[in-house]
Amino acid sequence: MNNMQKTPLQEAVERAHALGRRAVIPFITAGFPDKDSFWTHLSRIDESGADIIEIGVPFSDPVADGPVIEQASRDALARGVSLKWILDGLKARKGCFSAKLVLMGYVNPFYQYGLEQLARDAEEAGVSGFIVPDMPLEESGMFREVFSPRGLTLVTLVAPNTSVERMREYKPYTSGFVYVVSVLGTTGGKANLEQSVTETMRRARSVFDVPLALGFGLQTPDQLETLPEDARPDAAVLGSALLRHIGEGKDAGEFLEKWTRG
Repeated sequence: MNNMQKTPLQEAVERAHALGRRAVIPFITAGFPDKDSFWTHLSRIDESGADIIEIGVPFSDPVADGPVIEQASRDALARGVSLKWILDGLKARKGCFSAKLVLMGYVNPFYQYGLEQLARDAEEAGVSGFIVPDMPLEESGMFREVFSPRGLTLVTLVAPNTSVERMREYKPYTSGFVYVVSVLGTTGGKANLEQSVTETMRRARSVFDVPLALGFGLQTPDQLETLPEDARPDAAVLGSALLRHIGEGKDAGEFLEKWTRG
């Protein structure tokens, strides 16, 4: 997709800014806490003012995920949650969500589904993009080839160990937003944000001209206020802490309110 053209994901982040707040990107594993209530929680997350929602595609070996998301993924697989189940469910509810929807998953299930079919079904289901943590840039061409004509964004991920040179290699292929991983390792730890993030955010800011989303380890909005102004993200990704909250039988809206009220 042409970089000059704003994607629905970038527009969603910018709409939040126009309302005077940071964009909020909650993550929920598909089929969590069970197949029926997942759709209720997804609706609650949407109603709570999420700008973009990441739906996790369960996978048996989720290398980038911490214990909470890994367990949710295993439980969902045991209940028979598949990529087809997710896409069929979204297709049946197309138009019901205000937030833009992104599928986050590992390369294998996407390849197994068939990329052409995946792009077609994702577009029909109202999906705006994909995040694939275990796919290197060098292998991403075939994804972009089938995604771009259908207006689907493949989100770029960068981490504290991603050099400026590497970021520059990503830049021509980057649209929507950049997902900045706040600490090396898996998701959901209480990130000691200051050191690990400030430099990564500044590096990313110097290279990319799309919004930056920060994820992995965020619990409360105050964590972001400790960062220097120029290292604060345009969007916050909320995963493990939200899943824990829902897993305790609490309402997603209650957790997200402190993030969405601006």
